[in-house]
Amino acid sequence: MRIVIGEDSALFREGLSRLLTENGHTIAGTASDADELVSVVRAVDPELTIIDVRMPPTMTDDGARAAAVLRNEVPERPILMLSQHVETRHVVDLVGTGAFGYLLKDRVLRVADFLDAMRRVADGGSALDPAIVAALVTPTRANDPLAALSAREREVLALVAEGRSNSAIAAQLVLAERTVETHMRSIFQKLRITDTPDTHRRVLAVLTHLTG
Repeated sequence: MRIVIGEDSALFREGLSRLLTENGHTIAGTASDADELVSVVRAVDPELTIIDVRMPPTMTDDGARAAAVLRNEVPERPILMLSQHVETRHVVDLVGTGAFGYLLKDRVLRVADFLDAMRRVADGGSALDPAIVAALVTPTRANDPLAALSAREREVLALVAEGRSNSAIAAQLVLAERTVETHMRSIFQKLRITDTPDTHRRVLAVLTHLTG
């Protein structure tokens, strides 16, 4: 896979480049600030772009804004965002376009999980860090609709929001896939969301509802 990395920390950038190269990927370009990142991605058209949320010049949300620019130009462009901290305000607009992931940086240390997330995003799917999902599904409103869900349904919902299929959820929770399907029907009924077998659309429906 040809990858561009947008990361201002030279140490993290080089470490990530080495990790990806050792696992058979090609680093098509790197950038240390948001403006440079946009230029590099436009020039090399990578199969995946990995972007730090906070980058120069302002070190606030420059990486997220660069990601929005790149997705507006090519809506199907796969993007995996990384952050040191949970910042959910950047998630919903981008996850709604598919081929998007948002992980905390320590997830990179779990190499197998990280590489799996990369593959899902590059293939058009979703990959959200459990910590990001947890922040999204924590009730923050009066009369929150999640109050109607059972504890098990919340577990299933969190895994759906990570981009997991029913079979993957079943394996992780040690349940029969049919049991997961039953939970899914109940969740979508309680949240008044139209279910669909497409994983990305399920993620979009869940996140749009939870943050709406």
